[in-house]
Amino acid sequence: MNYIFNPKKVALIGASEKENSVGLGLAKNMLSDNVFFVNPNRKSVLGIDCYNKITDIKEDIDLAVIAVPSKIVKSIVDDCVLKKVKGVIIISGGFKEVGNQKEEEEIRDILREHKIKLIGPNCLGIISENINASFSYTTPQRGSIAFLSQSGAIINSVIDRAGFSKIVSYGNEADLELVDFLEYLDKDKQTKVIAIYLEGIKDGRKFMEVARRIKKPIVLIKAGRSELGSIAVGTHTGALSGNYDVFVSAMKQVGVITVNSIEELIDFSKALASLPKCKNGVGIITNGGGLGVLAADYCFEYKINLPELSKKTLIKLKELDGVENKINPLDIIGDAMPQRYRIAMDALLSQKEIGGLIVISAPQTMTDHQENAKIVIEMRKKYPLKPIVCCFHSGELEDVPNYSDVLRAVKSIKKLYE
Repeated sequence: MNYIFNPKKVALIGASEKENSVGLGLAKNMLSDNVFFVNPNRKSVLGIDCYNKITDIKEDIDLAVIAVPSKIVKSIVDDCVLKKVKGVIIISGGFKEVGNQKEEEEIRDILREHKIKLIGPNCLGIISENINASFSYTTPQRGSIAFLSQSGAIINSVIDRAGFSKIVSYGNEADLELVDFLEYLDKDKQTKVIAIYLEGIKDGRKFMEVARRIKKPIVLIKAGRSELGSIAVGTHTGALSGNYDVFVSAMKQVGVITVNSIEELIDFSKALASLPKCKNGVGIITNGGGLGVLAADYCFEYKINLPELSKKTLIKLKELDGVENKINPLDIIGDAMPQRYRIAMDALLSQKEIGGLIVISAPQTMTDHQENAKIVIEMRKKYPLKPIVCCFHSGELEDVPNYSDVLRAVKSIKKLYE
């Protein structure tokens, strides 16, 4: 599959300058010296000369991306076979998801006969470190989360919320299926965590066998959990949806983490991709008493141990002027400056019974979130085997995994136990 994610030469068939068209979105994202545009109705697109057919291109083509009306996709596929491409992505819809399964299978069989791998049809495309072969509205930051999705809209809803190594909208799975991508990503050096948006599984037993072998964390959200949701799934990708409780139980058996929201999908994936496992209890540091109390309640609810502070830790905390109640959760009070965070974090992280930290920085007149973030980075380097989860009520922070709500922070550090 390497020639799909890291192609040397690519052809976009259906490149366009029509406003708000898929062809224009793809052309903008794919614009580079290694991409050739194919459109017999245009001389050029975005200043790049167009070819009438893919077979007119002299260079060898690794990957062909097809975005044309479904009625002519088959003839385009025939041209791709003649050109001896190695992989095809069919963006176009109008196949199994609308009852046109026969033509989809015919296209798949033609490509399989010539050992050409297919992604789609009916998909957004793919994004890797070397190419954005999709009509997404932006290119994501690089990161270590791979995202596999049966929905292009879901991809667009999260694309700017994390750093990604690979993104795959696999659509109808006519040829390459979810399990094929799982096996590829398990060996991908850029990927640490695999996130999945799933509507239905073609072969549940095969999925479980592969998921059990995957060494990297898999975080999954399943759509179609209700009766109405199941009906909607069938009209979206033509997938079949089953009993959700049975599904969750099966996923637990093979180590897949199931979540209930897109927010949890991203939160847990970010934590697992960027932080070490939590091997002991958790310390809480806050500049707002109420938020510390909430964090403690949530930790109790999620069965996270909050160790008592040791005598050695309490001695180190004597440097904290004005802080009277030195307990866990530790309230370093509202006027806490970065140095107070440094003393508190260093003291708690040095205690062996504390395996990780939740650090809360609530908005106060004297609070400098960016300077506090620098302290977090400093402590992460000093204690690389202990995760630090932040709840800074100030939006995203550079280089710091941050959650805007205490509950999200607690639930995320909980996943580092599992």
